[in-house]
Amino acid sequence: MRSMNEFGNDLYTGKTSFPFVARRRLWFIIAIVLVVGAALVPLFRPIQLSIEFTGGSQFTVEAPASTDQALATEAVRSVVPGATTKVTTVGGRDIRVQADQMTDADTRAVATALADAYEVEAEAVTTSFIGPSWGENVTRQSLWGLAIFLALTFLILAIYFRTWKMSAAAIIGLLDVLIITVGIYSLAGFEISPAAVIGFLTILAYSLYDTTVVFDKIRENTTEDGERSGRLFGDSVNLAVNQTLVRSINTSIVAALPVGAILFIGAIWLGAETLTDISLSIFVGIIVATYSTLFVAAPLYSLFREKEPEIMERDARVRAARERAAVGE
Repeated sequence: MRSMNEFGNDLYTGKTSFPFVARRRLWFIIAIVLVVGAALVPLFRPIQLSIEFTGGSQFTVEAPASTDQALATEAVRSVVPGATTKVTTVGGRDIRVQADQMTDADTRAVATALADAYEVEAEAVTTSFIGPSWGENVTRQSLWGLAIFLALTFLILAIYFRTWKMSAAAIIGLLDVLIITVGIYSLAGFEISPAAVIGFLTILAYSLYDTTVVFDKIRENTTEDGERSGRLFGDSVNLAVNQTLVRSINTSIVAALPVGAILFIGAIWLGAETLTDISLSIFVGIIVATYSTLFVAAPLYSLFREKEPEIMERDARVRAARERAAVGE
């Protein structure tokens, strides 16, 4: 069995090669299925937005005598019949109740009802209120942040790589990462909160970093060696992806391990739910970002360039040279 060093060396020299470009139609079909599937998730499992986006009233019961969540729902509805509530256990010991927006009088009455239901002093129940204008502002700022990020990414990559086609492939790869990650996030039943939005922007930055490294190698292979390599344009792109494959996998593993520890040990096992939103979005995003760079962005860039007259002429000369060499043998 080959060692990892031998495997990496074979990938770098081309002795071993995975068909990222040659089988791009298959990868694109899989990517489209994943994106469409992620986009359809909200139809049967609506995306849950946190109270920061929707607005409402929130109550926290500290150290209750019981952690029965049904008691909270009954207490709220005893004051506001038909109220929509969401009850969660925080840190394994506190009860957090989120409900529709209430008047000051109803808020005080609900706080008293919760204190009685959970057998705690009135001071053990804290309340907070988030208005609809705050939620709208958070939503608007999040969308603006995403739009500005994508616009600056397109511009900077176009300047750095001196071609808009690399920028376009990278942006499509980023959108692929975002849609699939949000779909998985929604499918898991987690709320999208400001922390989750920060996580989404973080994994987009990570995906951009990974894509830039791969694209830099692609530029080196497709411009510096020219026809001397005897490779088609698509072959040079595929070689670049294979040459950076081990690095991409190692980087993803190293990045995913601490985030996974936070998610599974801190958030799920120890109950530190405040870490769940951002850690889940980053953990899923790291995995999806690696897939998107290798199977979507790089093959897509090759597709964008292969029909250019200059590239077609160069590939024709390479094919002709290969035919002459084959005849000579």
